[in-house]
Amino acid sequence: MNMTFLQEMFQSITQRDALLRRRQGDGTPPDHRRLVEACQRLLESDGEASSIALASRALGMYQRLAPEERQRFFERLASDFAAEPEQIDAAYARYAEQRDNASLEALFEACEPRRQELIRRLNLTSGGTVELVRMREDLLGLLREQPELSAIDADFAHLFGSWFNRGFLMLKRIDWDTPASILEKIIRYEAVHEIRDWDDLRRRLDARDRRCFAFFHPAIGDDPLIFVEVALHKGLPARIQPILAGEDAGIDDPELADTAAFFGISNCQTGLRGISFGNFLIKQVVQELKQELPQLKHFVTLSPVPGFAQWLAERREDETLPEAVRESLAELEAPAWHEDAEQAERLRAVVKPLAARYLVEEKNARGLPLNPVARFHLGNGAELHRINWLGDVSAKGLRQAAGLMVNYLYVLDDIERNHENYTANATMARSSEVKDLVRKARKLVKGETAK
Repeated sequence: MNMTFLQEMFQSITQRDALLRRRQGDGTPPDHRRLVEACQRLLESDGEASSIALASRALGMYQRLAPEERQRFFERLASDFAAEPEQIDAAYARYAEQRDNASLEALFEACEPRRQELIRRLNLTSGGTVELVRMREDLLGLLREQPELSAIDADFAHLFGSWFNRGFLMLKRIDWDTPASILEKIIRYEAVHEIRDWDDLRRRLDARDRRCFAFFHPAIGDDPLIFVEVALHKGLPARIQPILAGEDAGIDDPELADTAAFFGISNCQTGLRGISFGNFLIKQVVQELKQELPQLKHFVTLSPVPGFAQWLAERREDETLPEAVRESLAELEAPAWHEDAEQAERLRAVVKPLAARYLVEEKNARGLPLNPVARFHLGNGAELHRINWLGDVSAKGLRQAAGLMVNYLYVLDDIERNHENYTANATMARSSEVKDLVRKARKLVKGETAK
């Protein structure tokens, strides 16, 4: 059988049906009821070619739904396309009686929501994966107000975890010779440090001491999933402004660098939130850089601390803290406080220890670090290595983290052990410097002098 011929035939069917959808889309937009009916027909279809055409029509109808109709559609997915309790009970009864693989397989099949098979079939059409990622993005926007839809999100996450596993990801270096269509997306997706214009992008990509890598997926095409920006450095960097300005990093030649600093990691697809790419990306980029520049000794991030300034603001209202500490924190409200050397040094003695306490001791409901960046890097096996005072004095850096930035250190021989300790025991790898700051924080909150 000529598989190329079959692939071309199926693609032709999809393309013809897409043209039909566009023609049909000139009239009144469909409502969620018609889309639900189309999804039912798709699940009942038993032919591959007809399923491709039906999936294409269903996705086309979804694209034309008004926002409120999309919400109604998700509500119907939750109610009409769930697993059937009667089937689960019957399958479990058979398994309880027979205890064989066939009855166990039947039980698994009964427990799976019909939504999952629907999503698989929608993915048959050309471009279906992209449209499903966009569909989940719409769903995520509804979860805060409608948490009952979280079961649908779990179905998406389950399937996306397989479709976007490491085996399908392609690592590509991004440089100034990368096609402009991709570079435009890098500018748009940068989520940590805004890229202002093309000159700013060129400073980050074209300099000899810079590297940028991205993961791509065959089903998503030239739209990156995630990318990381790297600065080659002499020693561990403490401040982001010189890096963003393209100033000398202490080296004239990349081969003189001893440190690779990851200063920006941006997820590009909102619909893939929660699907882990960053840990694979960092580890593979480390291998790529070691192969290119074997003299590199240190692999470290220069990371933001989102949420820290808000946490500090809440501490100002905490009457269990010494009044002197609360008065110091109130000084952060002064405009341009960081430009006053005496005031900045006074605040440093209070804010840095509290930052260590925030990163190490403040936990979420699952007992993991409250800070999302800390969760990410510590979960990947990094060490909380250094807290940098006035590491980011941009308006954003001052607003979200009182100007602090953090170095998370990736020591190749320790990554797996750190990851296992964090996963099994929520144990955080941290340097002696950070441990000292935590001790100082404990003295501060007790009203003792931190030395």
